[in-house]
Amino acid sequence: METKFIELSKQRRTIYNLGRNVKLSTDDLTKLIQESIKQAPTSFNNQTQRAVILFGKSHEKLWDIVIDRLKQEVPDEAAFAKTTAKINAFKAAFGTVLFYTETKTVKEFEENFPLYAANFQDWSEQSQGGTQQAVWTALAENGIGANLQHYNPLIDDEVRAAFNIPGSWKLRGEMDFGSIESPAGDKDYMADDDRFLVFK
Repeated sequence: METKFIELSKQRRTIYNLGRNVKLSTDDLTKLIQESIKQAPTSFNNQTQRAVILFGKSHEKLWDIVIDRLKQEVPDEAAFAKTTAKINAFKAAFGTVLFYTETKTVKEFEENFPLYAANFQDWSEQSQGGTQQAVWTALAENGIGANLQHYNPLIDDEVRAAFNIPGSWKLRGEMDFGSIESPAGDKDYMADDDRFLVFK
């Protein structure tokens, strides 16, 4: 039995202490992320997933937007100082992938396949999960750490304006990535008997 995929999946961990000591070029990383997204499955092959890949000043600009937006939501200075430190850790990474769903395509498929119309929103979210995991695992295979954040929809309007994002793209997550400056800790798993049913 081949277990390469399992071993790669074990490498895909949430890493918060990220840096910029990345050996791959931005061009290579862009190709890696793009190909990972292209090969991820979507319902009816409708390819509803979109992505914005940010490096350098654009990457930093995103996290500055997050800090500025959270300032409006966290008025307490002590609490905001902790929030700022957390966001600055994401900003210290090498880059960010913004994951989007093309809502116009979802609506088109709802109209064109009315029998399944109620499912396309759910299926697009399932595709998002598969897409995000594919990118995350591909990064991990190349020794690059990542973590996935969800400051959407709080930052949606500001990010759309800053990066000229089409109005029909809906932000679903923000994945910052970079060199692994310290590894993830041990991971606990619930008992298999509580998680799986197997019938033979």
